[in-house]
Amino acid sequence: MSSKIILTITQGKLSGKQYNFDSRSTCIIGRNHDCNLQLANEVDMTISRYHCLLDINPPDIRVRDLGSLNGTFVNGKKIGQRKPNQTAQEGLKLNFPEYDLQDGDEIKLGDILFKIGIEAEELPQVSQAKQVIEIETINYTNTINRLLELANNGDENLKIVSCYNLVKSLGKGNVGEVFLAENNQLRKFVVIKLMSPAVTGKEQRINQFLDEAENTKSLAHNNIVDLLDYGFAEETFFFVMDYCEGGNVWDLMQRSGWRLPIDVAVDIIIQVLDGLIYAHEVEIPRVKLPDGTVGKGKGFVHRNLNPYNILITYINDKIVAKIGDYGLAKAFDLAGLSGQTLTGNQMGIPAFIPRQQVLEFQNSLPEVDVWATAACLYNMLTGYFPRDFTGDPWLAVLQNDPVPILKRNQTIPKKLAAVIDSALVEKPKITFQTAEEFKQALIKNMSQR
Repeated sequence: MSSKIILTITQGKLSGKQYNFDSRSTCIIGRNHDCNLQLANEVDMTISRYHCLLDINPPDIRVRDLGSLNGTFVNGKKIGQRKPNQTAQEGLKLNFPEYDLQDGDEIKLGDILFKIGIEAEELPQVSQAKQVIEIETINYTNTINRLLELANNGDENLKIVSCYNLVKSLGKGNVGEVFLAENNQLRKFVVIKLMSPAVTGKEQRINQFLDEAENTKSLAHNNIVDLLDYGFAEETFFFVMDYCEGGNVWDLMQRSGWRLPIDVAVDIIIQVLDGLIYAHEVEIPRVKLPDGTVGKGKGFVHRNLNPYNILITYINDKIVAKIGDYGLAKAFDLAGLSGQTLTGNQMGIPAFIPRQQVLEFQNSLPEVDVWATAACLYNMLTGYFPRDFTGDPWLAVLQNDPVPILKRNQTIPKKLAAVIDSALVEKPKITFQTAEEFKQALIKNMSQR
């Protein structure tokens, strides 16, 4: 049995209505027409346009108020509300804490009462004694040394990493750590990334993630980091990838005083768009079809493009940009292995995603990557995020339009500025639906400066 979240309205005009969530998603509840769960004006006018956000990763669910006028209540306790004299815009400056929900909890918005039902998947008996891993306490250096030791002692499951020597750690993230290693046969540096699932015993989800890794390994493009090998051992996923000695774009910005020269920034973004053009159209070897069978699909959407995972290498002193973490972080999260929810992640995430990705989390299309690419270019040229973030970041994504780029940096040529501003338009839809469209608009306007 797979995990499922069930929301049942037990009070109000919609009493008896039920909503089911069996996969990773977000749900905005409110009166606005684009809310995932819209409570129309005739239902209850005390509910705000964007009232609260549910962040769902079955069997986990959490709620946060979005600065509503009349508040959100969990089991009768108010968890957030803007003051009566504050406008909705002033409510944007508020940032209320999140609350994890349990089976049987109740959420109240105005006169509407939701009851939370959680159906958790069954875990294998052998793993019940050790179901939860505290990711923060994992010593990944010990883990990688253990993996390499087992590989050198002939462990068949780890044969693919037996040729590597550990050099140093390159950094630790939310769900893992990245190490620099050297191939002792080819004398070539690689990156080995370790990721540990928050919950063990989920064999089906682990296999689902490994299938996605196999799909990612099929990506072959100069502007996408190559996934060389991968596996799962000692309760840890490991991935061997190309090493990009120039670090990432965020590092490059930091070294450059937070603003990159126009020619450098646009060249990097055009390379990123080339990678997206390929990835959005490439054949996917294995996807689960609607009828439950496995077949071929088309196109990978990254969904987490930001300056941290645009990596830099050099060929003949020329910058070569490569998209990193293509599909892995997303697949890890969607498989329910991260133990995290979207809203619990760091600030860099909402700064580089369009509102469509919050409202249509499960069905994100290629244009969300195009918007994110434009947001990265904006950031590279100005040192600012496109939107103002003065309070709740997720309400800002829903309500705050990007600030025109010339207000951040007046030295940007007007035609280029117009293209970037246009690329960041989200209503009623994202302007550039394909990476090719955005690329051609950039090339045209750069040539006419």
